[in-house]
Amino acid sequence: MSLLQVEGLGIDFGGLRAVHDVSFSLGAGEIVSVIGPNGAGKTTLFNMISGVYRPGQGRVKLAGEDVTGMEPHLLARRGLSRTFQNLQIFQAMTVLENAIAGHHLHEKGPVLADLFSLPSSRRRAREAESSARLLLERVGLGRAEAQEAGSLSYGALKRLEIARALALKPSVLLLDEPAAGCNAVETEEIDRLIAEVAAEGVAILLVEHDMKMVMRISNHIVVLDHGEKIAEGAPTKVSRDPRVIAAYLGPQAREAADAHG
Repeated sequence: MSLLQVEGLGIDFGGLRAVHDVSFSLGAGEIVSVIGPNGAGKTTLFNMISGVYRPGQGRVKLAGEDVTGMEPHLLARRGLSRTFQNLQIFQAMTVLENAIAGHHLHEKGPVLADLFSLPSSRRRAREAESSARLLLERVGLGRAEAQEAGSLSYGALKRLEIARALALKPSVLLLDEPAAGCNAVETEEIDRLIAEVAAEGVAILLVEHDMKMVMRISNHIVVLDHGEKIAEGAPTKVSRDPRVIAAYLGPQAREAADAHG
């Protein structure tokens, strides 16, 4: 069964069609990339899937449950987590504190226990801190846990945001341009991390402009142009589609597909 199903999704803004009739599915351990030129509707699609926007048409299903228009925090409790194109990091907090913040949805203790710092509350805090440290080690930030997040490089901040998203223990993870603004080394680190997470069975939906990265790690690609799906399939198939080449990819992506196909 697909973990995520998108069925005929669409939305208009003030009479302007932003996304129209987009459908695809995503299974456990699969990496599906959504690509297209600027303004194609990629982030708008992400916002509908993750509950930031309520779709005008279509449905979103998570593990078979209709979750269309459900608020982000409720989706997170059901296993859908995401990162953002513009970093949503607490710059003045430490790296560890940022990672701990991702655990709050799984804390189910009574409010009074937290208010009076009862043993059960302190135990949950220790567990969250321990789990956060493990995630930071996983994304290569273990030695930076005491630093202010704002002092990190851009690539490290991207990995910190992924760590915080993973703290929610998602079954479906949406990554919005995780390698944007990163250098080659940082991109390779994020590439490796995404592949490792997918190998553990997490379904990953990716928006990314780095075509070499997309062609290298994707199992399936969905191509948008002017809010509509114009192609989908395996990387080698998509890179050779004349409509895709005309809209976005160009010869560079074909060379990448040849190199990794």
